[in-house]
Amino acid sequence: MSTKSEATQQFILKASCKAGRGIVAGVTSYLSECGCYISELAQFDDQDSGQFFMRACFHFEDGSGDAASVREGFVQVAEKFGMDWKMFDASAPTRTLIMVSKADHCLDDLLYRMHKGELNMDVTAVVSNHQDLRPMVEREGIRFVHLPVSKENKPEQEERLMEIVKETNTELVILARYMQILSDKLCSQLQGRAINIHHSFLPGFKGARPYYQAYDRGVKLIGATAHYVTSDLDEGPIIEQSVQNVDHTYGPERLTAAGRDTETMALARAVKRHTEHRVFVDGNKTVVFK
Repeated sequence: MSTKSEATQQFILKASCKAGRGIVAGVTSYLSECGCYISELAQFDDQDSGQFFMRACFHFEDGSGDAASVREGFVQVAEKFGMDWKMFDASAPTRTLIMVSKADHCLDDLLYRMHKGELNMDVTAVVSNHQDLRPMVEREGIRFVHLPVSKENKPEQEERLMEIVKETNTELVILARYMQILSDKLCSQLQGRAINIHHSFLPGFKGARPYYQAYDRGVKLIGATAHYVTSDLDEGPIIEQSVQNVDHTYGPERLTAAGRDTETMALARAVKRHTEHRVFVDGNKTVVFK
């Protein structure tokens, strides 16, 4: 339980609706009437979709406010503008399940940043289709679940995964170099709450040993993309990207090492944006308030 008082504890309002007049005034006036001080406010109108997006961070100025009553009263404001909205306690960690295979760099980076307070999340479990990372995970005192996947048992194992998600009240699933393609059904169940990371090149290289393919083509720029999981492989709404210049002196091993850095950076930034409730899915893209 948090030891912060209501006077200093921050809350986040995340809302979207059809763009129109009076939205900002309606929201800010309501929060002001509730005794709230808005410390951060961001908004965006998507000219193509006609959607309006807003994120407000606020706290109770005199310490006498009640978050539950603010949520209850905001229903009328939301109904007036046809809003989809949520209100969060900014200090509450996001309950997160991490999926891995054999590569450890993304998992290691996420756990390090969590321990340092850079990522506000609580890891409910680490799920893997291999046993390789079990010692690393269990040293951290985190539950490790081995779910080996084959063509025959994939539906059964995905059902088990969703059981774990539900029983642990997991809010976010991170595919931290999990080398399995999720079924359309699972992608649908995890829509908007599963983040994947993958390498990205120009030109693109698919299949095995992409960094070796990149070396053979003499690439000069490598990168990584973090995005929400959809049934379109590696084509979900992009949250964050990281790039790095390389040259002819980079052999396959050095390219691979540089790729690990871009992957960890892009994934960590995406997770941070998501856990701070800064990301809105806007069709096939995202709105990210930084």
